[in-house]
Amino acid sequence: MNYRAPSWLRGGHAQTIWPAVAVKLAPPCYRRELWDTPDGARIALDFVDGQPGAPLVVLFHGLEGSSASHYAKALMHVVAARGWHGVVSHFRGCGGVDNPLPRAYHAGDAAEVRWILHRLSGRFAALAAVGVSLGGSMLLNYLAEEGEAALPLAAAAISAPLDLVAASTRLDTGLGKLLYTRMFLDTLKPKAMASLQRHPGLFDDVRLRRARTFIEFDDLVTAPLHGFGTALNYWTQASSKPKLKHIARPTLVLNARNDPFLPESALPDPSQVSPSVTLDFPNDGGHVGFATGPFPGRIDWLPQRVLAFVEPHLQNSTD
Repeated sequence: MNYRAPSWLRGGHAQTIWPAVAVKLAPPCYRRELWDTPDGARIALDFVDGQPGAPLVVLFHGLEGSSASHYAKALMHVVAARGWHGVVSHFRGCGGVDNPLPRAYHAGDAAEVRWILHRLSGRFAALAAVGVSLGGSMLLNYLAEEGEAALPLAAAAISAPLDLVAASTRLDTGLGKLLYTRMFLDTLKPKAMASLQRHPGLFDDVRLRRARTFIEFDDLVTAPLHGFGTALNYWTQASSKPKLKHIARPTLVLNARNDPFLPESALPDPSQVSPSVTLDFPNDGGHVGFATGPFPGRIDWLPQRVLAFVEPHLQNSTD
């Protein structure tokens, strides 16, 4: 399934911004479950229920995303149309559920993915996992750590920041800083401030208010709260690109070459991944954009591409 954006929607920034603001896609009929985590937090999982015995597709959303994100709704609609089960698993503090703990989520959080998949695996005949952006980074870290023991029979990582140093550096300069970093910090900073009110002295509130870049925020909040110390240590240790050689489950890594979050020079080549990893780097697509067709366009190419990749591996499990 080759991808090429229509001429009116070429360019990384257009591909990134357009779907989120222009595509009016109604959510599927979600059924919500609330799970208590082993350490006392709570997360929300939004399910679409399929036919008995059908496989499950688990989606791990991007930074500050949710089941209302355009890519989540698009994927879950296609999953439901096939009669499969689907679930969007929210990270801590997302999906409208408050997070009472200092610990939140981060790009290398394989432990959270492992716990969620373990709880889901016993309920469905077969399981595939999809991670978008930061969720893709988390999923790839999990797959690399688990190797052949990974629970999904197949997986896909979409627009993942494979090299966090390269991605964060790009987002902290120029148009990336003006458009995307500011947008993310507009939600990350209030959540961090609420956490500070619950846990006084957790970090410096003055520095938090002044933070305008990812390196400032991650250096103050994300890295120390999750055991990395500094932003650079966090970005280096949580990057999934060096770990792709350890993935044993069939995994699609899909990144557009014009993704404004990650320079093309940071994409891996086949010598840097295991034989189980399929690399797909179309020229266009932006960051989780991949819109097609005449204006106003469609966003069904991405879910169809993902399900076409995972379906043969799910079918083999039930033959």
